[in-house]
Amino acid sequence: MEDCLAKKMEITVSEAEKRTGRNAMNIQETYTAYLIETRAVESQSEGQCAPVDSLWRRYSEFELLRNYLSVTYPHIVVPPLPEKRADFVWHKLSADNMDPDFVERRRIGLENFLLRVASHPVLCQDKIFYAFLTQEGGWKEMVNETGFQLKADSRLKALNATFRVKNPDKRFTELKHYSDELQSVISHLLRVRARVADRLYGVYKVHGNYGRVFSEWSAIEKEMGDGLQSAGHHMDVYAASIDDILEEEEHYADQLKEYLFYAEALRAVCRKHELMQYDLEMAAQDLTSKKQQCEELATGTVRTFSLKGMTSKLFGQETPEQREAKIKVLEEQIQEGEEQLKSKNLEGRDFVKSAWADIKRFKEQKNHDLKEALISYAVMQISMCKKGIQVWTNAKECFSKM
Repeated sequence: MEDCLAKKMEITVSEAEKRTGRNAMNIQETYTAYLIETRAVESQSEGQCAPVDSLWRRYSEFELLRNYLSVTYPHIVVPPLPEKRADFVWHKLSADNMDPDFVERRRIGLENFLLRVASHPVLCQDKIFYAFLTQEGGWKEMVNETGFQLKADSRLKALNATFRVKNPDKRFTELKHYSDELQSVISHLLRVRARVADRLYGVYKVHGNYGRVFSEWSAIEKEMGDGLQSAGHHMDVYAASIDDILEEEEHYADQLKEYLFYAEALRAVCRKHELMQYDLEMAAQDLTSKKQQCEELATGTVRTFSLKGMTSKLFGQETPEQREAKIKVLEEQIQEGEEQLKSKNLEGRDFVKSAWADIKRFKEQKNHDLKEALISYAVMQISMCKKGIQVWTNAKECFSKM
C-alpha cells in the first residue's frame, strides 16, 4: 500500500459541466463532462506547491476504463462506477441524469471510483489507468490497442460454463450465493429507505400547515398573537429543512449503492473462475478421449460404439501403416494436450490464490465502509429526531408566554 498511486498523487473530480456535441453517428447529444485534477504529493512534502494537471472525461470513458480493468484483471473485485441513472430514490427527488443534484452526487461517486482504483495494490500500477488520469488526447486509442475486447468472454460462454461445470469450487459457489444475497438485502434496504424518506418528507411538510394556521390565527388574537406567530415561524423553518436533510441522506444511500454494485463485481470474479474450470474440464475430457482413441488403434479393439468403428466394419480395417500414422498424430496431440492441461491447472491455481487474496482485502474494506455508513446514517436520524423535539420545545415556550 505504501507504493499505491493514492499515496503519490492527489486525485479529485472537481467539477461537472453540461455539454452539447455530436457522437460517433454524427447525432447531436447532450452529455456531462467531469474535470479530473491531479497533483503530485512528493513536491509538497519538500515545501513546494506542485502544479495541478487537469483534463475532462465523459462518463462513457470511465465505463471504458472499468471494462478494461475488469477484463485485464479478472481475479480482482474491480470497484464499481456510480449509477448512470438514479434508482431507489424517494419520489420528490429527480431521477433525471441531467439533474444538478444527481450530477453532483455522481461526480462524488466518480471521484470515489478513481480513489478506490488508485488505492488498490494492483490496479494502481496499471499504465492505462495512469494515462486516464494524465493524458487527455489519444487515451481511447491506447486502451483499444491493448486488445482487451478480444479477451472479454462472451455471455453465452459464461452461461454455458455455469450450467456445465461438473466440479465447481465450493468456495466460489458460496461467494456467488453471498453476492446475490448481499445485493438482495441492500436493494431491500434502499427501497425501505426511500419509503421512509417519502414519509418523512410528508411529515415535515405538513408542519408547514401548522405554520400557516398559527400565523392566520395570530392575526385575530391580541394577547395570544405574538406567541402563535413565533410558534408558526418555528414550524415553517422545520418544514423547509427537510429538503436539505434528505439531499444529505441521499449521499449515505449512495454509499450503500456502491456495495449494491460491488455485488456484481464479486459475481464477475466467480464467473471467470467458472469459465476457467469449464475450460480445464473440457481439456481433460478431450485428453482422455484422445488417449482412448490411441489405445484402441494400438490394440485393435473398440471399447465403445463409434462411427469410426462402424465404418471399419463396413469398409474394412486400416492398413498397419495408416494405423501407425494415426497413432503418431494422436501421440503428438496427447503430449500437447497434457502440457496444455498442466498449464491450465497452474493458471487455475494462480487465479484462485490471487482472487482469494483480493476477496479478503475487499471484505475488510466492505466491513469498515458499511459500518461507517450505517453509523453515520443512524447519527443523522438521531439528529433529525432531536431537531423535531427542539421545534416542539420551542413551540411549547411560545405557547407558555401567551
